[in-house]
Amino acid sequence: MQTLTPQTPMATPDIPELVKRLRQSFDSGRTQPIEWRLHQLDRIQTMLREHESELVDALAADLGKPPLEAYSTDVGFVISEIEYVRKHLRGWLKPEKVYAPVAVQPGHARVHRDPVGVVLVIAPWNYPVQLLLSPMVGAIAAGNCVIGKPSEVAPRTSAVMTRLAAQYLDQDCVAVVEGAVDETTKLLAERFDHIFYTGNGRVGRVVMEAAAKHLTPVTLELGGKSPVIVDSKAKLDVAARRISWGKFLNAGQTCIAPDYVLVAKELEQPLVKAIGKAVVDFYGTDPKQSPDYARIVDDRHFRRLEGLMTSGTASIGGDTDASQRYIAPTVLQQVDASSPAMADEIFGPILPILPVDDVDEAIDFVNERDKPLALYIFSESHAVQRQVIDQTASGGACVNATLFHVAVPGLPFGGVGPSGMGAYHGKASFDCFTHRRGVLTKSTRLDPPIAYPPYTSFKEKFLRRVL
Repeated sequence: MQTLTPQTPMATPDIPELVKRLRQSFDSGRTQPIEWRLHQLDRIQTMLREHESELVDALAADLGKPPLEAYSTDVGFVISEIEYVRKHLRGWLKPEKVYAPVAVQPGHARVHRDPVGVVLVIAPWNYPVQLLLSPMVGAIAAGNCVIGKPSEVAPRTSAVMTRLAAQYLDQDCVAVVEGAVDETTKLLAERFDHIFYTGNGRVGRVVMEAAAKHLTPVTLELGGKSPVIVDSKAKLDVAARRISWGKFLNAGQTCIAPDYVLVAKELEQPLVKAIGKAVVDFYGTDPKQSPDYARIVDDRHFRRLEGLMTSGTASIGGDTDASQRYIAPTVLQQVDASSPAMADEIFGPILPILPVDDVDEAIDFVNERDKPLALYIFSESHAVQRQVIDQTASGGACVNATLFHVAVPGLPFGGVGPSGMGAYHGKASFDCFTHRRGVLTKSTRLDPPIAYPPYTSFKEKFLRRVL
């Protein structure tokens, strides 16, 4: 793992004063012009391009991320998101004409997109660049002032992001605040116009409780146990590679990583064998030596994951090294549905395989549990694909793929039920931080008295016909 010289954290600002300053900037109208929005988006792109190597090094220090993985899933992801938003922003800002009924004529009706105000984005540690900046891009594109709070669990990346944001962005409108629980608590005590949180459900409830005191709307990107269903008609070698890639990317520390696999009984052993081959193809016979395999973020998460190994028999992997926070790509079999590995989101490179009789049993298994953030179905049968999509619920889904739905900017990304509320990415990010204000404009050239008292029988008959 790469090490970096420790950086001195930036001094935590006076949070009430910071929020006050940003609100004054918003109230002044500074963020309203599209030119301001586009300029800030350009500055984020420039920041990412000019400091790509520094960010990649920080991601390696925090999570052991390989350079290509760090670029594609964090730095490059945000650059692509900005390019998409810049291309479409002018169109999104145009007022939308809607039907105006006879009763309000002469006049016309439009939907305007207004920024909500000052927003707070609280990011997690697993993709600390992407999951901080991607929501902030949406907030800025919508014309808001925004405070970002990176995770202290990825301290190197947090320090770099805080320093660069102060250097590149309009400090009266955009800020990044370092810190841990105390700083987050102080931020949540302030009144914001929207709070965007990515993380676990326990903290999500804390965020909702704090937001409720100010009647602040929230977007919660949580997680859960995202299932994979492998049908008897699946193309097994392709399924194994795509499941392995989605699961072991970032050492499984991905909110939409495949959490467990439900596979047709007759395919259980062939699938495990194919996953084993994929792991060797990806990381060699000793993944610990692979430059392309990440590490667990800290000792606490390492110990938690190590404890889950007892939930089944490790037919692939199972090796650990606390000194490097290394956990091998692991497949567990003979896993009981009530075991610890099936209780909560794993968030690590451990993949339980559970055999089922058929797709109907797999669907029932999924539906008996909380609605997941993602669901994956592998089958060459269009009928089975439709059945799984139609008879289950999840935040998002992929057919014959994992993770890639997040790379489609036209698809909203978000959870449902315990896996979250609200969505973002692409236009959904712009919509997330926008108030759709209905505006009716009436002409004064005509002012028919029929709408006013006194109400005669003729007026009543006429109004009943047009209303």
